[in-house]
Amino acid sequence: MKPRPMVQGAGETIEERRGEFSLSTDRGRLDLDVIHGFLTACYWAKGIPREVVARSIQNSLCFGVYKQAQQVGFARVISDYATFAYIGDVFVLEAYRGHGLGQWMMEAIMKHPQLQNLRRWSLVTRDAHSLYLQLGFTPLKKPENYMELHNPNVYQSFAGEVK
Repeated sequence: MKPRPMVQGAGETIEERRGEFSLSTDRGRLDLDVIHGFLTACYWAKGIPREVVARSIQNSLCFGVYKQAQQVGFARVISDYATFAYIGDVFVLEAYRGHGLGQWMMEAIMKHPQLQNLRRWSLVTRDAHSLYLQLGFTPLKKPENYMELHNPNVYQSFAGEVK
């Protein structure tokens, strides 16, 4: 089997519509203010500097959900596009929850052409297990085999460094 050729940015832009909402992988449409505003206040990235968010977007395959021009949802995938993908920073703004937008974003991620035939997908969640279970995710089969290096206070070291 030949390796799939990669295009910088994981290939062509994906655009979909559902009623008054649109979904896109176009980084140019992403609203860094919305993304940083949500992430800096959420439990998994509290206090994350804006520059770190910008760098994470630059180095990920990103999915945005929009109501007209306003961004209302976001998710990103970190992958080698051959064997593994990690899904992170998935959110829908509170005012837009209950419309199936999180599920739509996850379905778009899972069917993205550059993310097919991966051996393993991974994500971490404290409160959205039911969404991910619907998509085939399961708890770790052997959590004793999983290891991590976690630095929950890393963003405090950025205080005053990043504007």
